[in-house]
Amino acid sequence: MVAHLLRLKVTLLRNSLKRTPWQLVGLIIGGLYGIGMLITALVGLAALGAAETELVGTVVVLGGAAMFLGWLVIPVVASGLDMTLDPARFTTYAVPMKSMLVGLALSGFIGIPGAITLLASVGTAIAWWRHPVAALTALLCGAVAALTCVIASRAITAASTSLASSRRFKDASGVVVLVPLMFMGPIIAGVSSGISNFAEYLPQLAATVSWTPLGAIWAVPAAVAAGAWGAAALKFLIALATLAALTWVWKVCLARSLVTPDFSGGGRRSPGKRGFFAIFPQTPTGAVAARCLTYWFRDPRYSAGIIIAPLIPLVMVFGGSQAGGLGSVGPVLSYAGAFAAFMITWSICADISYDNTAFALHLATGVSGKADQTGRVLAASVLALPLGLIFTIVGAIVSGNWLNFLSATGLLMAAAGAGLGLSSVFSSRFTMNVPLPGESPMKSKPGNNFTTVLIQLAGFAGALALIIPVGVLIVVGMTTGQVMFAWLALVVGMVLGAVYVVVGIRVGAAQYDRRGPELLQAVSIDR
Repeated sequence: MVAHLLRLKVTLLRNSLKRTPWQLVGLIIGGLYGIGMLITALVGLAALGAAETELVGTVVVLGGAAMFLGWLVIPVVASGLDMTLDPARFTTYAVPMKSMLVGLALSGFIGIPGAITLLASVGTAIAWWRHPVAALTALLCGAVAALTCVIASRAITAASTSLASSRRFKDASGVVVLVPLMFMGPIIAGVSSGISNFAEYLPQLAATVSWTPLGAIWAVPAAVAAGAWGAAALKFLIALATLAALTWVWKVCLARSLVTPDFSGGGRRSPGKRGFFAIFPQTPTGAVAARCLTYWFRDPRYSAGIIIAPLIPLVMVFGGSQAGGLGSVGPVLSYAGAFAAFMITWSICADISYDNTAFALHLATGVSGKADQTGRVLAASVLALPLGLIFTIVGAIVSGNWLNFLSATGLLMAAAGAGLGLSSVFSSRFTMNVPLPGESPMKSKPGNNFTTVLIQLAGFAGALALIIPVGVLIVVGMTTGQVMFAWLALVVGMVLGAVYVVVGIRVGAAQYDRRGPELLQAVSIDR
C-alpha cells in the first residue's frame, strides 16, 4: 500500500506537468533554484568545517532550527501547499492507518521542497569532515531531521483541519499569521538593535536551542565532536521523542479528519437586510458591484486582501524611516497609499477565476461584458480609493507638507486606474489557479502556478509603466520645488487613471463577450 501511495504521488505530479508546458517550465526553474541553493549551502558547510567545533555547531543548530521552524509555519500560512495526496480524498477507501502515515510521510520527499530538505539535512555531515564519527552521526541525524520536518508539516496541516472545525476560524488563523510574518523585518531589526554583540549572543542562543525540539537533532553531531556523549544521547532522545509526539498528533488528527466531516454552518438565521444590494441601483452593473462587495467582506479569499493591503505601506514606512530617518515617514506614508490601493484593484484580475462555476449565472442571465467589468471595478474602487486617500492624508498631516498630498493623490489615481484597467483586461483574458470557493485563501493548488506568476509579474510591470508620467512629474517637482508640478501630477494622475479604467473596461468587456463560454470552461475544470 505504501508503494501504491508513492506511485500515486509520482503519477499525479507527472500528470500535473502535462496540463501546460509552463507548468514544466516552472518546475525546471524551481528545481534549478533549489539545486543552486543546495550547492551553495553544501559549499558553505564544507568551508565551515575548517572552523572551530563550537562555531560549526552554532551555525548548524541555528540553521537547522530555522528550517524546522519554516516547515512548521508554512502549512499555517499556505494551508494545503502540497495537496496532490490530500488525505480527505481517502475517506471512502479502507487504507490502513499505518500504511497511510508511512506513505504520506515518504511522499513528502517527492517534490522540490522535500528533496532539497532531505539532501541539505544529510549534507550537514560535510561540515564535520574533520570529525569522522560526528560526520557519520550527522548522516543519521540529518535523515531523522528531514523526516521530522515533513511529519511536523503534516501534523500541523492535519491539526488545523480536524481541530478547527469552523472554516472561518481556519481562514482567519491563516490570515492572522501573515501579520507577524509581514512585520518580520521590523521585528528582526528591533531585536538586532538591542543586541550589541552577536558573536557572544549567537552561541548562547544555539546552546539554548540545542536542548529544545527545534535544535536537538542538529546538536547531536556537535556534541559527539566535542566528546560529550551523554549530552549527545540526551539530545538524540529529545529528537526521537519529538518525532514520536508529532507522529502521534498527526495520527490522531488524521484519523479524526477522515471520519468527521468539516462543519461550516449551523443554527437558524433570521432573514437579514439586503446589504449592499440595497445601496446599489437595481441594474446588472449594480447587482455585480453589490455581489462583489459582499464577497470582499464575506469570502476569506477576498477579505485577506483587505487585511494585507493596509499593512504593506506600514512595512514601507519602517524601511523608509530606517534609511531616511523620521523625517521620511510622512512622505513615504503618503506615496505608499498608492501601492495599497493598487494591491486591492489589481487583485480583481482573478475575479472570474474566483467565481468558479458561479460564473455561469452571469452567462445564463445575459449579463453583458460592460456591466460585468464595470460592476467589478466599482466594487474594488469603493475599497481602494478611500484606503489610499487615508494614507495620503495621514502622510500629509505627519509631514506637514500638503504639496505631497497633491502629488501623492495624483499617483494614487494613476496607480488605482492602472490596476483597475489592467485587471479588467487580464481577468477576461486569463484564468488562474486559485483556491476554490470555501477553501482557505492561503491554499496553493497543484496546477499552472508558473503561468499565474507570469501574469502577476506582467501586471506589476504594466502598472509601473503606466504610472511613469506621473512619477516623472513628482520627481521633477521634488527636484525643482515648484508647486506647479504637484498640481500637474494631480491632474495628470486623475486623467490617466480615468483613461486607464475606461479603456480597460472596454477591452475587458469585448473579451468577455467574445470568450464567455471559454472562460466558464476554464474556471470549471477543477471543481
